[in-house]
Amino acid sequence: MKTKNAKYITIKQALSKIKDNDYIVLGMAGAEPREFVSHIHEIAPRINHVTLTNCLPITPVPFYVDSQYKDKFQLDGWFYNPSMRKASENGNVSFIPNHLHLAGKKRFDTHKPDVFVGVCSPVDKHGYVSLSLSNVYEQDAISRARVVILEENPNFPRVFGDVELHVSKIDYLVKTSYPAPVLTKATINEKDKIIGKYISDLIQDGSCIQLGIGGMPDAVADALITKKNLGLHTEMFTTGAMKLIKAGVINGSQKQLYKNKHVACFALGEKELYDFLDNNPSCLMLDGNFVNDPAVIGQNDNQVSINACIEIDLSGQCASESIGFKQFSGTGGQSDTAVGAQNSKNGISFIALYSTASVKNPETGIREETSKIVPILKPGAAVSLSRNDVDRVVTEYGVVNLRGTSIEERTKLLISIAHPNFREELTKEAIRMGYIFEGK
Repeated sequence: MKTKNAKYITIKQALSKIKDNDYIVLGMAGAEPREFVSHIHEIAPRINHVTLTNCLPITPVPFYVDSQYKDKFQLDGWFYNPSMRKASENGNVSFIPNHLHLAGKKRFDTHKPDVFVGVCSPVDKHGYVSLSLSNVYEQDAISRARVVILEENPNFPRVFGDVELHVSKIDYLVKTSYPAPVLTKATINEKDKIIGKYISDLIQDGSCIQLGIGGMPDAVADALITKKNLGLHTEMFTTGAMKLIKAGVINGSQKQLYKNKHVACFALGEKELYDFLDNNPSCLMLDGNFVNDPAVIGQNDNQVSINACIEIDLSGQCASESIGFKQFSGTGGQSDTAVGAQNSKNGISFIALYSTASVKNPETGIREETSKIVPILKPGAAVSLSRNDVDRVVTEYGVVNLRGTSIEERTKLLISIAHPNFREELTKEAIRMGYIFEGK
């Protein structure tokens, strides 16, 4: 039974609540409980086994990075970061395939959380905290967990939406004061600028947009500065989106769902973004199961989804999270938002990628330029967006519309935006596979 009011305890006392075979769910990305994850390895001598689940963690910490703890802690993640990619070699890190809007529900239906640990803003005069930077699955985990522990931190913004939580729903609070994690703006190169302009040219005034992480989304945000009356319904609230709101480009006036409001399910960016979100009633951090539901996304007219991929094959299959069988990141909301945008009246979904990548040859050790538009995906590659759901594809050589096209049609279209050095080779392979026919 939950206590009437949360009890303040130390991090050492919080760790004492963890038992053998507990299943712990951690806050996502910027809402990662940094004190807890930084110290949980210290209980290794007294526990036999503990399983944790996270998503896009910020801090590489000993419990999964250091191989000496591999028999004590199992980490199952919804989205890998670089340290998880490396630590997966230890044998105690594994990926959970998911579409983000169902990630929590599907996991918790089969793995009931014993403990949830996250971050919150300070308790207000009404006895409420805000879960602040993430509400992708956090409220769902809290409602199911036996024990709820939150790191109360005055450096985290008080955000509105579905993130409010009364202290009666919290078992323990730990006072902390570390800064909210900052994601600096990615370096934008010339290819990003070209791709960003291609995409922005196809976004009409009054559209509702979704933007993600990286140079290409940041370049799109920069290119949208001349647009008017855009809306925001996005998985991730970014610094780029915030700047468009401040510039008056995004105002939400043409939205059908949450008109005049800016909707997301998590935020990660620069301190300026967090200052903007703090006590801002125009910004809503809603449950990820709702925000990323394709049926919900489609309720806004002219919805635009912008995502990236690692490689795409000539039939339109997008590998966006693994390089062959090696997990690199995660599906995240790519399928959610791509399908949702196409459910929308006049909606558009973009998959953006550079035409080539510089890849080290395993035999020679020399980096070679390879095409990211390929006849077939690397063996074992996860298909993050199926060929049935692909829409516009963009490289620095142009934009093609694959919606409703045949294999023959889309093969020709994709070759047309491949790097010129690889078009002849791709054509020969397409003929060999029977995708297109010589002389036709």
